[in-house]
Amino acid sequence: MTFFRIQHLLTVTAALAAVSSLGPARAAPNLSAQSIIVNPVVSDLSVKVWTDRDSSGRATPSYAPGEKIRLYTSVNQDAYVYLFNVDPQGQVDLILPNRYQGGANFLKANVVKAFPAAGDPFSFDIAAPYGVNKVLAVASRTPLNLDQIATFKAGQDSFASVKVTGQQGLAQALSIVVTPLPQNAWVTDTAFYAVAGRAVSAPRPVTPSPAPVVTSPWGAQREWRITVDSRSDLRGQHDAYAAKLRSEGYVLVETRVKNSEIESEFRRADGSKAELKVKRKGNRTEITVERR
Repeated sequence: MTFFRIQHLLTVTAALAAVSSLGPARAAPNLSAQSIIVNPVVSDLSVKVWTDRDSSGRATPSYAPGEKIRLYTSVNQDAYVYLFNVDPQGQVDLILPNRYQGGANFLKANVVKAFPAAGDPFSFDIAAPYGVNKVLAVASRTPLNLDQIATFKAGQDSFASVKVTGQQGLAQALSIVVTPLPQNAWVTDTAFYAVAGRAVSAPRPVTPSPAPVVTSPWGAQREWRITVDSRSDLRGQHDAYAAKLRSEGYVLVETRVKNSEIESEFRRADGSKAELKVKRKGNRTEITVERR
């Protein structure tokens, strides 16, 4: 692989022909240099994709070769989700669906899916080429036929072999796939990350280290709760306390989002679990952390 060393090498075999002519009754999908492909018609269906270093999905975090990356996606309505990665040299990889554990691509509304998820028998290890990668999420209310884009070989228990190359080739192929759908039945989102070398800084004079600062307010407590002013948004509060759990070695497994509540489950390599709940109560916000 060029962007991930997973377990098997995906071989690009051919590029799909350009998009066939579209009838006047439908608006053609927009092929975007920034976002790859965009539905020009407004839809109440939405999809979001992001990396473990940028929950907003709008920044471009950097990873060095050898580091691991985890991707996340969610939809606001039940939908089929397809994830593609396009590396700086134009290689396209289909991340979802796959034939590993947890590789089904039907997502329930407001449930966050992680790649790799806990228990998946693979990891995404960053590798060259250097530059910006794009992760494209395509959500559709009905399954898409990707036979002209990617195929699973007989007996293949991994990721699909992708037939298209380059961002333009992927955009053109997908535009053919989504054109027959109702115009508001599909939507996309794009996240970015960069593969870069580790920065080498000049040596600095050695100074005495300050006393350790405890970043987790719950200390050794298994159940911890605090109520705060609600002027900050729920997502911001959630991400702040999720970062504290990550500093203790926990990995986000699943997030459930409601109008006034966000619940997340975390796991650690030793098998221990943690739950984070951020809930709006009137003009206050209650944050609860339970570890077991």
